[in-house]
Amino acid sequence: MKKTLLLKVNPENPDSTKIEAAAQIILKGGLVAFPTETVYGLGADALNADAVLSLFEAKKRPLDNPPIIHISNVSEVYTLTKEVTKKAELLMKEFWPGPLTLVFQRSDIIPKVTVAGLDTVAIRMPKHKVALALIEKSRRSIAAPSANLAGKPSPTTAKYVFEDLNGRIDAILDGGPTLIGVESTVLDLSVDPPMVLRPGGITFEALKKVLGDVKLHPFVEAETELPIEKIRSPGMKHRHYAPKAEVILVEGTISAVTSKIQGLADSYLIKNVKVGILATDETKTAYKADIVRSLGSRFNLATVAQNLFRLVREVDAENVDVILAEGVPSEEMGLAVMNRLRKASGYHIVKAE
Repeated sequence: MKKTLLLKVNPENPDSTKIEAAAQIILKGGLVAFPTETVYGLGADALNADAVLSLFEAKKRPLDNPPIIHISNVSEVYTLTKEVTKKAELLMKEFWPGPLTLVFQRSDIIPKVTVAGLDTVAIRMPKHKVALALIEKSRRSIAAPSANLAGKPSPTTAKYVFEDLNGRIDAILDGGPTLIGVESTVLDLSVDPPMVLRPGGITFEALKKVLGDVKLHPFVEAETELPIEKIRSPGMKHRHYAPKAEVILVEGTISAVTSKIQGLADSYLIKNVKVGILATDETKTAYKADIVRSLGSRFNLATVAQNLFRLVREVDAENVDVILAEGVPSEEMGLAVMNRLRKASGYHIVKAE
């Protein structure tokens, strides 16, 4: 078992000696977890096939689930891809650094393991000083999926990275809690019109303002598991974001949802099943259960997104058997929240009438 080094850094002014130590690990083919503005990522040298393979092993991640390549300079895109269109340049200028991942036709310098054998590559430039400092200091493009064991909720603090990966990776750069709380939006530019493969920190509405014609992959709003041959983006296949407890997502009008959730909770409590409820500020007082937590206000979906993975983990840590979660409006950041909740529930969705 490895000894995992924990390096605390100031997110606004990271200690250069600690960044250097982490960069040396990357250069030697090791694995370093680091904060981004979305969630914590687990980084390896993107062009080192052995390092990327060890990343998959550390996470217990299926080899057909490609990580995103993180860069610190737009010029790197031109090396990693076959073509950068005017549309791509417009998006990079508007949203980078930031929580937008772009999918391009890949260049041949990228090892097949890094792209899960695909002809495309997903790239983003994170908006976090620790992440950018690590990429710059290591002088490498860094392949980085979320820094958790595969299938579990993505980590928004170093504590959760440590819980999942202590002894499996070389180091964790602890830069405090992440700001956005859900992963980046993934936009496929290898098709026309561009298609959102995963909703995230940049909203569908914001992309439409810049591009005009953008589509949502059917998977994004799916309420049942869709058969997908080739996954062009992380999060499109396999179990994701799921705690140990069973998750049931209840969707509908607020009054119908609260009534249905309390009814379900009562039926479980009679059977001595321990119940946790993920509510919102507007509804939390309506519930009686073992654990009730608010994700935030239904009128501030960015806060709900920020709290989502943390609260799923916190409620799960209370050893509940079932988590009943409220649906929220699928607009702005709510689209990302609902995408994650549907997947976390394994598409166990109850429609409240």
